[in-house]
Amino acid sequence: MQNENGKFLKMTEILSSAQMRAIEAAQIESGDTTGLALMELAGQGVVDAICARWPAPAKAVVFCGPGNNGGDGYVIARKLAEMGWQVLVWAPVAPATPDAVANAQRWGVLGQVVKHLDPACLPGCVAVDALFGTGLTRPVAEKFWSALAQAQQAGAKLVAVDILSGICADSGQIRADGAYSVQAADLTVTFQEPKLGHMLLPGGAMTGALVVVDIGLKGRMAELRAGASAEQVTQTVSPPDLALLTKGAGHKYSYGHALVLSGGVGRGGAARLAARAALRVGAGLVTLCCPPAALIENAARLDAIMLRPVADEVALTNALTDPRITALCLGPGLGLGRRECALVAAALRSKRPIVLDADALSLIAQNSDLRALVHADCVLTPHAGEFARLWPDLGTSEHSKLKATCRAAQDIGAVVLFKGADTVIAGPDGFPEIHVALRDRAAPWLATAGTGDVLAGLITGLLARGIPPRSSACTGAWLHVEAARQFGAGLLAEDLPDQLPQVLRRLGA
Repeated sequence: MQNENGKFLKMTEILSSAQMRAIEAAQIESGDTTGLALMELAGQGVVDAICARWPAPAKAVVFCGPGNNGGDGYVIARKLAEMGWQVLVWAPVAPATPDAVANAQRWGVLGQVVKHLDPACLPGCVAVDALFGTGLTRPVAEKFWSALAQAQQAGAKLVAVDILSGICADSGQIRADGAYSVQAADLTVTFQEPKLGHMLLPGGAMTGALVVVDIGLKGRMAELRAGASAEQVTQTVSPPDLALLTKGAGHKYSYGHALVLSGGVGRGGAARLAARAALRVGAGLVTLCCPPAALIENAARLDAIMLRPVADEVALTNALTDPRITALCLGPGLGLGRRECALVAAALRSKRPIVLDADALSLIAQNSDLRALVHADCVLTPHAGEFARLWPDLGTSEHSKLKATCRAAQDIGAVVLFKGADTVIAGPDGFPEIHVALRDRAAPWLATAGTGDVLAGLITGLLARGIPPRSSACTGAWLHVEAARQFGAGLLAEDLPDQLPQVLRRLGA
């Protein structure tokens, strides 16, 4: 993520709805503020964000629910009206919390509240969704969310207060009755920190432009961190620490030697992509290991990457007697036969840092003996289909992607990188991170064959350099997206490694 000056910004923690409620309650109980004061700050923050996007006073319809999200809505209505906006409040249910009641009464002095929405008021307006926010506890009834869809169909600009109603703030999943037809918000304004539902799909894709408003709870964040369990502390993946990427004095073996295992004749492309990425990200040496019959094919395509014939697990075991080999990549184009199963077993027994991708993941899913060999220096990089085969009980709608990845990492005893536009990375000790390739980090060009092989290679190269598995996974995910954004439309997987030098220069490496 970059600011307007092109400088990279550190990302931040992500809160669950329960965590947000906890820090608000702690602040109120401390006597440092009141619920009404927090509501006033939140409402003002939304108004500021609306006016920054649409400066000229216009027409607004504010949809207010019964809880504190609705209370925010009444504050927003009042403040917009005071600035000269033409404001109507639609409140299909009466306010039910003390703070919401108080602000509804304050709004009632200025303007109108209607229980039945007239479609004629919607065209050309800014529609403010203050129906449920993060307080959603059950599926939203169609009569509520359909009003948002109706506003969008009429051409209104939709602003979500905290999170779009119908999206679970903790999982990003849609929680609504009927065939939910609300489209992405034009703007979402949330408070203090982003929420999980802004990052995890499909909610992340429906958030639109995201603005985070500080409402004075930073001091409570430290208390929350101190008291949270490892699984509860979630961050977004940050731009990498330059110390991980720069090179100083030394020779090629100072930066590690990575082995990438390849499939047979005609199946080497994926491994070559991974090997090239490992070399570009700074591994001192990279060797592609392939069956003897595939040597000529690979030699015709590779220069800086070395080649070694590896016919079977005995040959691999012999290769691994060299202590200078510091990481392996298994899976891209490897194959699913007995030879490949034995190669994965031999690699895992070496206890070297290993990236397990593609075919290696399928082999582990099929073979409990292989699964038992996975160790703490491994990074598994499944996409959704591979994740479901490895953990069929976790790949269901009952688990958020975040929780599923955390539990998978605990189960396997290694780092798991669950790929997607909402990539989740977790180790067996918790502290998950989410890399979000959405909004200003969107990289839709990565949805093409071979890009996952490049990601596996990036992580392998970082492991080879001695970077710990979790940091390698997070850094690789960030560089992967940044390289795609550097290239842009028309991207092929083989273009990605050649973008890394520019990315690294911009970082200052």
